[in-house]
Amino acid sequence: MSQETIAQILKEYIYQSLTEKKRTDGRELYEYRQIQIEPGVIEVAEGSARVHLGNTDVLAGIKIATGEPFSDTPDVGVLTTNAELIPMASPYFESGPPNPKSIELSRVVDRGLREGEVIDLKKLCIEPGEKVWIMFLDLHILDYDGNLFDAGALASVAALASTKVPASQYELGDDFQLPIKNWPVMTTFAKIKDVTVLDPSLEEEKVADARLSIYTDQDGHVRAMQKGLNGGFTLDEVKDMVKKSEEKGKELRKILMDAVGGA
Repeated sequence: MSQETIAQILKEYIYQSLTEKKRTDGRELYEYRQIQIEPGVIEVAEGSARVHLGNTDVLAGIKIATGEPFSDTPDVGVLTTNAELIPMASPYFESGPPNPKSIELSRVVDRGLREGEVIDLKKLCIEPGEKVWIMFLDLHILDYDGNLFDAGALASVAALASTKVPASQYELGDDFQLPIKNWPVMTTFAKIKDVTVLDPSLEEEKVADARLSIYTDQDGHVRAMQKGLNGGFTLDEVKDMVKKSEEKGKELRKILMDAVGGA
């Protein structure tokens, strides 16, 4: 039996379950797996967090240094995001330079952090046009069982919220907590034929036709969106997912803020 045939059988099995409003792991169509957030897990980093989303396991670490700002934003701090998908986390990952999956993950997470204005970057300016604080955010995938986007976004915000700027190391005053401005969270949906589910597992991702990730903030505003895979969504489906993203975003944000002690 070919891999293509096996994949088709799996897709039909999953789809039939979904038409009966059931998922192979027992969840409702728009139910998240169990979420656990642990901030401050790396002692040598300025900030860090580990997130378990079901069996998906993501670690975020942050290092901070001083450097020159971009010429078009001379009084704004800098945030760079990188994602590493190591073979130990999944047989689907390969060693070597960043692949399209890791690039997409880092870009989607980074866009949401920027558009969601998690950090007040203007408060990270030391000397306009000369020196600002630069944050390096690294995502490490420890175990992959689907939906790296939401897990990566949660880990990133939790890590940023736990970060202290090491000003004393640079003789620039006392260390201070990174200024968190907003609390955006990402909710990811996958479409299998004509059924849409939230927080796709690895099995569901493997047979999905389309994917949509939506960043919302604490006011329910959509801050960023990313459509993935080759299939499409109707306008009504997108409207429905946006509404559900606002609702589920409140649940995720409470878990996140409870974990990091956010206001």
